[in-house]
Amino acid sequence: MEPNQFKIKTAIISVFDKTGVVELAKSLVDLGIEIYSTGGTKKHLSENGLNVRNIEEITQFPEILDGRVKTLHPALYAGILARMNKAEHTKQLDIYNLKSIDLVVCNLYPFETTLRKFPDISNLSNLEVLELLEMIDIGGPSMLRASAKNYHWTLPVVNPMRYPELIQLLKNNGGCVPENYRLEYAAETFEHIAHYDVVIANFFKKLAKKTTNSFFQVSQPIELNLRYGENPQQKASLFGSFTKIFQKLHGKDLSYNNILDIDSAARLIVEFDTPTVAIIKHTNPCGVGTDENLVEAYRKAFATDTVSPFGGIIVVNRPVDKDFATEVHPLFTEVIIAPDFTNEALELLMMKKDRRLIKVDLEQFKASIELDYRSVTNGVLVQDADKMLFNSEDFKVVTRREPTDEEVEALIFAWKVVKHVKSNAIVFAKKDRTIGIGAGQMSRVDSSRIAVEKAKMMGLELNGTVVASDAFFPFPDGVLEAAKVGATAVIQPGGSIRDNEVIEAANQNNIAMVFTNMRHFKH
Repeated sequence: MEPNQFKIKTAIISVFDKTGVVELAKSLVDLGIEIYSTGGTKKHLSENGLNVRNIEEITQFPEILDGRVKTLHPALYAGILARMNKAEHTKQLDIYNLKSIDLVVCNLYPFETTLRKFPDISNLSNLEVLELLEMIDIGGPSMLRASAKNYHWTLPVVNPMRYPELIQLLKNNGGCVPENYRLEYAAETFEHIAHYDVVIANFFKKLAKKTTNSFFQVSQPIELNLRYGENPQQKASLFGSFTKIFQKLHGKDLSYNNILDIDSAARLIVEFDTPTVAIIKHTNPCGVGTDENLVEAYRKAFATDTVSPFGGIIVVNRPVDKDFATEVHPLFTEVIIAPDFTNEALELLMMKKDRRLIKVDLEQFKASIELDYRSVTNGVLVQDADKMLFNSEDFKVVTRREPTDEEVEALIFAWKVVKHVKSNAIVFAKKDRTIGIGAGQMSRVDSSRIAVEKAKMMGLELNGTVVASDAFFPFPDGVLEAAKVGATAVIQPGGSIRDNEVIEAANQNNIAMVFTNMRHFKH
């Protein structure tokens, strides 16, 4: 006998999520399939007029330990694991008076949903831990694994969305399910169980405060199939819960590059508590401005570079009103991100049908930044997210001249921005705006020169600015470049073997210099 000709006669239904299960069971009964079920599911089906049998009729053993043990029995697993084209297996079923189980419909206790109730795993009470432990399903995954292993003869169904398709397959094929569908259902089942186990394993690691990992374990559901990746020849998908934090209110579907830029924009804007606007292009800030008036903050950011923002992303940390929308509307932007938009702002900004308008939950975003992942050939790099700006105890003036209060304010502003510029990164700034940004050069002094040249091209005054460098100056040349254009203060991590030479160059040019003892490379 071939699986394609194997008629399903006996089914087990044991589900936590009851969605569609009554309709499924009625259809199975109409097809002459005998149904066995467990406590809660049997009760639900019986209350809806279905006469299904108790699984105890197979196991000859009652549910015990508050239902913890009900499906863990050899009589059940023999029926699930028997290969019905193998004479020895069918013979043993006959000898022990056991049934072949041809269909297992099962979904699992909602561990992941329950876990979402407790965002701080490190601070769970004993009762909360027990609540989560009770949501770890044992019998369900075991039945599903067994049936998926033996998919030729026992069909596993874990996804309620598949119920209508399953009924149609049974009707169209005389109670049989074609082998290609059996394999597809098995693959989906193992994928589902793997995700379930990874979520549980990661919970236990956090609960145990385990800081080292033996395996890389991340499992995220698919959220979006993207049109393509970074380039049209690359396929791409988005996994996880990105859209729970970033809600698209209007515009075209998000692209791979949009999503990268949106993430970079949000990481930058959460550095600021005061009203701030940043303009992002290819994950780099083109300009950043802060002001109590959001329109003025935008004008400061835009003035840094009036060319690059074309086709870029605007992010703000305050709700967008009509005045702000009127200011930014003429510029062609791919995305505008804000905590909210007034109705008047939306009405205006939505006039450009392709422009994406994204509402962001910044608090949820900050809480979600934990680890960074980067793929490499045959591997994955995992690191803690770079969340700290600097340790105030390490914020140290190393030059003869102390920075003024206004310079300190500007240095901290510049440091917040340079942290989010591709390395090697240099930022010239004042206390409320960027003046020149140099990103991603192989030489730090080249980044300095680019920042200066761009500022000059925009007609901006560099005299009196401060300079931030994401990593130490390996030579005095970067400081000397800053001095030439009138910069008065520098912030950098320090740590070069030539720190003394760099400090001396700053002293000779009356530049105040602060070491943070914290680097912010961004590759």
